[in-house]
Amino acid sequence: MLSGDIIRGYCDTMILFTLLHEDSYGYAISKSIRETTGGQYSMKETTLYSAIARLERNGCIAAYDGKTSFGRPRTYYTLTDSGRALYREKRDEWAVTRDVIGLFMEGDET
Repeated sequence: MLSGDIIRGYCDTMILFTLLHEDSYGYAISKSIRETTGGQYSMKETTLYSAIARLERNGCIAAYDGKTSFGRPRTYYTLTDSGRALYREKRDEWAVTRDVIGLFMEGDET
């Protein structure tokens, strides 16, 4: 299981990735992240909804009422053009981060 401290800076990216191909709602986003990581990471509900609120406030995602569940509509989220651009930026940033950190992780422990 991954530490929340290690992955904290990538929560927005995981949510954006989850919304790349289809709109979704909070619980389904959380479930998708857990499944995508093979159960190695479960995003806490407070972390998820804080990130969703931040992404919405910054114009990266938009909310709308969707299917009704137990009498009340679910809030669905959709990726905006700004969100797609941010995802691409974060994906490229991750490639550089992986390469840089990799320089310190290779070799013998002598």
